[in-house]
Amino acid sequence: MNNILIIEDDPAVSKGLAISLEKEHYETLVEPDGEKGYHTALRIKPCLILLDIMLPNKNGFDICKDLRLSGHNFPIIMLSAKAEESDKVIGFELGADDYVTKPFSVKELMARIKAVLRRRTVIINEFDKYEFDDVSLDFAKLEATKDNKKIDMSLKEYEILKYFINQEGNIVTRNDILDHVWGYESFPTTRTVDNYILILRKKLNLIHQDLSICLHSIRQGTSLLR
Repeated sequence: MNNILIIEDDPAVSKGLAISLEKEHYETLVEPDGEKGYHTALRIKPCLILLDIMLPNKNGFDICKDLRLSGHNFPIIMLSAKAEESDKVIGFELGADDYVTKPFSVKELMARIKAVLRRRTVIINEFDKYEFDDVSLDFAKLEATKDNKKIDMSLKEYEILKYFINQEGNIVTRNDILDHVWGYESFPTTRTVDNYILILRKKLNLIHQDLSICLHSIRQGTSLLR
C-alpha cells in the first residue's frame, strides 16, 4: 500500500503535501506532533515518511534515530529549512534516505519520493538473500544477522551492500556509489559515502577488514573501503 506519513507541524505545508500526494494516488496521514508521529509510524508502518526536523515534543533527528534503532527500515525523507551540510550529514548518518531543504519544488519532491520507492522495489526484487562469513542478508524482508544476532540497518545501508555485491570483480569509486545508490536527483557528498561505509563496517564488525573483500565483491580493492 502506498501510504505516506507526513510528520510536519506547519499546517500549510502538510496540507499542501497531502493534496499533492493524493493527486499522485498516495494515501496520506498527517501528524503535527513529533512524539505522536513517531508512535503513528510504529503503528501503521508506512511505505514512506516525510519528516520535518523542527517538531514539538520530539524532533525529526530523534524520530529517525529511534526508528532505525528499533529496526524499522521504511524510507525516510527529511524536510527542513536547515540547509547546512552538517545538518544533511547528520540526517544521512541517522538513516534518512533523502534530505530536502525548504522551500522546495513539489515536482522535485514527488520525483524524489518515486526514486526512493523505486530503489526500494529494486532492492527487494533483484535477489533475495546473500551470505558471507557469519553474516546473513535477507533483502526481501530487509533483515540482517551476524552470528545469528539481528543487525539493525537502514534501507540505504541495504542498498549499499547490494551494490557492492552486484559489483563483484569491479573497482568502484565514491562517485560510483553516489550515482548508483543515491542517484543523480540527490546531493550527498563523498563524505557521506565514507560515513556510511564506516557505519556498515562497525555494524558488521569489519573494522580491520576490507568490507568489499568480505562481500566477495570488489576483488581488487580500493582505499575507500580500507
